[in-house]
Amino acid sequence: MNGSSTPSERPYVLDMSVNQISMEETVDLVTSWSGRRESRYVCVSNVHMCMEVADNEAYGAAINRSDLTVPDGRPIYWALHLLGFKGAKQIRGEDLTLAVCAAAEEKGIPVGFFGGTPELLDQIRDVLLTRFPKLELAILCAPPFRPITAAENATFTENINASGVGVLFVGLGCPKQEDWMAAHKHSVHAVMIGVGAAFDFISGNKKSAPAWLNQIGLEWLFRLISEPRRLWKRYFLHNPRFIVRFFRQLVQHRKLTAKNDH
Repeated sequence: MNGSSTPSERPYVLDMSVNQISMEETVDLVTSWSGRRESRYVCVSNVHMCMEVADNEAYGAAINRSDLTVPDGRPIYWALHLLGFKGAKQIRGEDLTLAVCAAAEEKGIPVGFFGGTPELLDQIRDVLLTRFPKLELAILCAPPFRPITAAENATFTENINASGVGVLFVGLGCPKQEDWMAAHKHSVHAVMIGVGAAFDFISGNKKSAPAWLNQIGLEWLFRLISEPRRLWKRYFLHNPRFIVRFFRQLVQHRKLTAKNDH
């Protein structure tokens, strides 16, 4: 990487490579890149993303080519620690968004939001400007939920760049937002961060799980109870598969470690 500092080691959880990096280091990298108008993208990973990577080779390549992939979900954080990567920190999308906005306000870096609905973006603007009065919101763009045409995509890209945005938060949902960021590496002259549900949490449209539930790895259960019709299939399809596959990875890792120790 060409930045003034580089991300730390990037081990694999199943087929997905994840940085073991702190919130402070992540914010420093994002603001450094954005200050130079570098085209970069950051993925915020959880079990859903990890299993999408396992199921889709092209999507996996998009994740593993990212400039940063941080562990949002507690299970990904635990997986890294079980594999011996004790430097890994959990970096939740909502927390990262707010931390980057705080730094952007201080450093005068314009930020923008791409995704959601116009009403949701208005709510995000109101919340952020109440919390960060000097924050410059360069662009708020709600693309249609249908597939975007080539002409529309060109217009969106042109408008994003013309706004002077330094950090663009992308909330199109997994896996769409990561595919969009990977496709726009080099054409969008900003640091793109895929934060998904953080749009809803920051706006207040959805409640975040209590901190204690997150600490014991049950944030997913809180979200499932909150939105059962939308999320039941994701959690019941991906979570058991993740547990089984990671158990195999951990057994192999420990066998290899024991062999090397001898």
